[in-house]
Amino acid sequence: MGWLWAIIVGFVLALIAKAILPGKQHLPLWLATICGIGGAVLGNWAAGGMGIEETPGFDWGRHALQLVFAVALVFLGDRAWIALKGNKQRA
Repeated sequence: MGWLWAIIVGFVLALIAKAILPGKQHLPLWLATICGIGGAVLGNWAAGGMGIEETPGFDWGRHALQLVFAVALVFLGDRAWIALKGNKQRA
């Protein structure tokens, strides 16, 4: 069940990250979801380091960190995807 939640959270974070980033992203949704999962993992790790991973109620700080990391990973993934696809088209 943990993997299913990770995929769902990653998918939702990827959609939000793609909506936040300006312009069109060329990153496929499956790869954006993987970036979202990575953002969730890194956000949880950072929240644990800051001591806010387990708080009563809704964890706004943890979720904000997850979103920040997801946006960064989707942005970097999109740049890498464009660079990779650009190199293939020139060859």
